[in-house]
Amino acid sequence: MATAEEPPPAVPYGTPESPRIAVRGEAHLEVDPEIARIGITVSARGTDRREALTDLTHRNTTAMDLVKSYGEAVERLETGAFSISPELTKHGRGERIRAYHGRVHITAELTDFTALGELTTRLADLDLTRVDGPWWALRPTSPSHRQARQQAVREAVQRAREYAEALGTTLAALVELADIGAENPQPYPAAPGRAMRSMSYAGAAPDEAAPLDLEPQRQHVYAQVNARFTMAPPQLRP
Repeated sequence: MATAEEPPPAVPYGTPESPRIAVRGEAHLEVDPEIARIGITVSARGTDRREALTDLTHRNTTAMDLVKSYGEAVERLETGAFSISPELTKHGRGERIRAYHGRVHITAELTDFTALGELTTRLADLDLTRVDGPWWALRPTSPSHRQARQQAVREAVQRAREYAEALGTTLAALVELADIGAENPQPYPAAPGRAMRSMSYAGAAPDEAAPLDLEPQRQHVYAQVNARFTMAPPQLRP
């Protein structure tokens, strides 16, 4: 039981003198991506371990130097898993090594999409090099996330105000605002976005393949909030 100094416990469902409204606010934005990631796998094969390792080192250096040649267009470049493993013969007695296979995985993150089509094409044109992607994304600190959250809050306030107006009254105060998953981007098929341009960079050979024309995939940003308000007691009439 509450004492004279302690406030009375909150009533979860409001009172006739201070009824509550519980609503959900939602927002969905569709925006251009900010970054594009590509995965690069460099491979080498040889009958001698040292030969395979030397070849792999050379191919890895070639791929890394090519990516670095695009300067500020590349925001991040990371080397992932490295492996070199023997391939055993399938027939015959005992274990005999037929060849050695080496692989290095590289991840590049680009912010300048004008360079992306040309870089991916030039990488794919290298011997025993595989390119995966691009994967389009927003930064965690993108203003689009904040914009979606604020829009969801405004939508919750508007919805609660409409309920109050339907009862012939007005909102009095905000009681609770709960974030129930403000950032929840979902994969969607590519939607029309701004066209990607291609441009030449120094060092491109005349007989190189034409750059890929890549279209940035629009990003979907979601925000949801639960909100509870109190309102002035409505004058309900039969």
